[in-house]
Amino acid sequence: MAWSTRRLADLAGTTVKSVRHYHAVGLLEEPARAANGYKQYGTPHLVRLLQITRLRELGMSLAEIAQAGESDESYAEAVRGLDAQLADSIARQQAVRAELVDLLAHPAGPDVPAGFESVAGSLTEADRAMITISGVLYDDQGMRDLRGIVADHQEADEDFNDLPADADEGAVRAVAARLVPLLRTIHERYPGTRTPPVAAGGRRRESMRALNQAVTDLYNPAQLEALRQAYRLALEDDDGADRATTRGGAPVGADLTARTRTA
Repeated sequence: MAWSTRRLADLAGTTVKSVRHYHAVGLLEEPARAANGYKQYGTPHLVRLLQITRLRELGMSLAEIAQAGESDESYAEAVRGLDAQLADSIARQQAVRAELVDLLAHPAGPDVPAGFESVAGSLTEADRAMITISGVLYDDQGMRDLRGIVADHQEADEDFNDLPADADEGAVRAVAARLVPLLRTIHERYPGTRTPPVAAGGRRRESMRALNQAVTDLYNPAQLEALRQAYRLALEDDDGADRATTRGGAPVGADLTARTRTA
């Protein structure tokens, strides 16, 4: 029995356009033609087209299908490659679904960084912005540490958040003194957060500039001074204290970002 192009496509659950394309790229052999010029497809064409259609449904590209047809080993290699791609895709989808589950369990706005939904209620607008920027600076471990810091210190420091830009020196010193114990605790429990573990070079420099700029933009002068004083006190016994400040004296690193929860 011979079939026309349309009938062959219907039997394989595909389209005439696809059949012609498979001919063009060499995946499907051209059939013989009848005296009237019409193509006459046979069983081998149907079997091959069904194979191509199945592999396409599994996610193989046409190039991979062509390679898979070279030998049994080539086929096995193509299947292994597809399996690895699907495993990666499933892992990404599972991660997205886990994040969606968190969002449903702890409804929060789009400005709440992933992983911090459960404490969104205690995060100020500045906190959320700082944590979001930290996602550019820190690797997965750094962000896990930051989430741990947030979970350990969910109480908001109202004194710091309410510190006005024109606060007097005494008020600034008082707030700084209350920050010191929390900062020292963070340094002890999360020593790896002191320096952002990001790639060296321009990206690191630009990321640190972005963090420092964010600090200046998000906190008023009195709050910045309270942070500077708190870090000087918390690090006064640390040989690396000088390295933990910027040229303007403002602290940098994960513990500054952690200030979004400990201050």
